[in-house]
Amino acid sequence: MDYTREPFGLKLRKALRYVRLYGPRRTWVKVRGQYHMRKSYARLPEPAATPGDPRQHVGIIGCGNFAYSVIAYYLARNQGRVLRGAMDRHVARAASLYEAYGLAYYTDDARRVIEDPAIDLVYVASNHASHAEYAIAALEAGKSVHIEKPHVVRREQLVRLCRTLEATGGRVSLGFNRPGSRIGRRIKEALDVEEGATMLNWFVAGHRIDPDHWYFKEEEGGRVLGNLCHWTDFVYSMIAPEHRYPIRITPTRAERADADIAVTYLFGDGSIAAITFSAKGHTFEGVRESFAAHRGNALVAMSDFGWLTIERLARRERHRPLFRDHGHERAILRSYAMSARAGATFGGSDVAYVWETAELFLATREALERREVVDLGPFEPSRLALLSAPDPSR
Repeated sequence: MDYTREPFGLKLRKALRYVRLYGPRRTWVKVRGQYHMRKSYARLPEPAATPGDPRQHVGIIGCGNFAYSVIAYYLARNQGRVLRGAMDRHVARAASLYEAYGLAYYTDDARRVIEDPAIDLVYVASNHASHAEYAIAALEAGKSVHIEKPHVVRREQLVRLCRTLEATGGRVSLGFNRPGSRIGRRIKEALDVEEGATMLNWFVAGHRIDPDHWYFKEEEGGRVLGNLCHWTDFVYSMIAPEHRYPIRITPTRAERADADIAVTYLFGDGSIAAITFSAKGHTFEGVRESFAAHRGNALVAMSDFGWLTIERLARRERHRPLFRDHGHERAILRSYAMSARAGATFGGSDVAYVWETAELFLATREALERREVVDLGPFEPSRLALLSAPDPSR
């Protein structure tokens, strides 16, 4: 929902609510991000006369609201002026991010960022169908790559991405943030010390999106890949690797296959996860999400990453952070740790994680579209070379 077009009173109430939820600094950049998306120029800003600060070594492809108010914000806040080049097909958005964060240059040509020898890390936050394509090109150019979700929208993209990872030995980090949040990590700690199968339940109320939104273009993957993948990754991460497979996916839907849906997952150890995704209207505070889990004696309840309760028989723990934390800052900085300038202290996600998380959301979409149960097995490296050849039309 574009709040810049709403009456002043509604905008004020929204901002005040967000100050309470996220704090004044985070709210301010969220407000700026809304106006960033609408910014236009009678004359684009002149490029910098100097090559930029030698500390600038990070590129960003895709300069939408998320790039502006999350990626660039957290990098600047924690690492200073490390962003060097910004690219977007809508060049005004690249220019706006360039001005706001003091980059060396902006462009509408991704090759300039990918081929820039001064850049060793690229954040990809463009439209969904292009994520894998830009990531593959950046890996082939010797860069480390942060890929926002979803990292692929088709199986052949997944095959090419994994093959490129293996061929180049490059580093990739995926933009799934919720498991790394303070509350997400505490949930996993609480469940991991128990024994037996786990019950996991998500209820998510998302935004209603207009039918002509780019999310619904066939090539972009729809809302299962664009939204639901957050929660498929979360339930995947809550189950220990040795207990995950096989996974059976059972869909429930009415007319639509990408919203107002329910999906259940039966894991190899008998654990069950259910995700219900509703998108019937707008929510004032953004996406609303409630989570419950039960394993052994641990009973977990969480709402909107604003509070968490963990019960073990007569003992009860309550966690209520001062502000909501969905794990974005940790995810952005984890990816930054892949860069040589940061000491390459994070080796990136392994091929199995890249493959299995993508196959899970791709199979979820398939199950919903076909109204059929789908079974999945774990990643097997020997199978990658045997899969169908890349699309020759690439």
